[in-house]
Amino acid sequence: MRRLLILEDGTLLEGEAFGAGIDVTGEIVFNTGMTGYQESSTDQSYNGQILTFIYPLIGNYGINREDYESFQPTCKGVGVSERARLASNWRNQTSLDEFLKAKNIPGKSGSDTRVLTKIIRQHGTMKATLTDRLNDSMEHLRDQERATVLATNNIEQVSTKTLYPAPGVGKNIVLVDFGRKHSILREFSKRDCNVTVVPYNTTAEEILTLNPDGVKLSNGPGNPEDVLEALETIRGIQGRIPIFGSCMGHQLISRAKGAKTCKKTFGHRGFNHAVREIATGRVDFTRQNHGFAVDRDTLLDCLIITHEEINDKSVEGVRHRDFPSFSVQFHPDAAPGPHDAISLIDEYLETIEAYQTELARGWTRLFNSRLRVRK
Repeated sequence: MRRLLILEDGTLLEGEAFGAGIDVTGEIVFNTGMTGYQESSTDQSYNGQILTFIYPLIGNYGINREDYESFQPTCKGVGVSERARLASNWRNQTSLDEFLKAKNIPGKSGSDTRVLTKIIRQHGTMKATLTDRLNDSMEHLRDQERATVLATNNIEQVSTKTLYPAPGVGKNIVLVDFGRKHSILREFSKRDCNVTVVPYNTTAEEILTLNPDGVKLSNGPGNPEDVLEALETIRGIQGRIPIFGSCMGHQLISRAKGAKTCKKTFGHRGFNHAVREIATGRVDFTRQNHGFAVDRDTLLDCLIITHEEINDKSVEGVRHRDFPSFSVQFHPDAAPGPHDAISLIDEYLETIEAYQTELARGWTRLFNSRLRVRK
């Protein structure tokens, strides 16, 4: 069966249909990773988007139970150059085609996704439609695409509606879910942390009642300008509890301190993005998935830039001058991708330890001074 991809700029690409048999319209983006199609397809940061993989052959190791980043993916569609007919891997449980059918997500193969990527790089991300209605007039299909309004409540769509625990015996971490990946929970679990996942619109007061040692702000889809309630939450806990943000969490920490964010032409999506740590000169290859970035020129003095992208010099990390709060634009938990930056999670837990030690010393000094006054 044939399927058509219609881009907002008028480009038409015909190919073979697989996955679900439905028509969809969404923002079309590309991913530069050579592997990790399961993790990317189930990453909620792709909510509302048609995800295109540059690597020519996708699906060759199937789908397994370990590599989900969410169990209910919300990307609009998947585009590949060539879909593997046979999946060969000892962990394989089902094929990419069967997986997408089960999740009601359409896919298309048979067109060169590198050509499509060049179009997106030149013209920027845009609306696109996957349709099986090859007999309809192109003008009618284009009119329908133009009339489609893309959602702006992406985080509301993917965030948990109620808090839930990922039990552990170590540090008590509150994870604010803007579209969190399972790999974040996995990494905290490896470090014996007790994690409580809360909705994106949880207030600072509600978070404080959970007595957290630290707060983690997760990744998530869409425009950070559409999540105003999160800014008040961040302001309410900053300086009182150590905060660590990644991806969307990074952008929100910066916006909470007065910075602006801007939409990139085609974003960073993949896991071969080189990032330099400014203080040391160390370069890590990182996993990224974002269409917006922090505007360097709007950062206030209270935030220090700690990381930058080597190619376009975009802001990849900030740290607060006075509070135990820092963030990065990339995903230290990787999944998929290199684990070059995984040490940032350990650095965060060390920050919590140092903060709690300083608090204890402060209380000890205060107690001793009061004791002297009573004597």
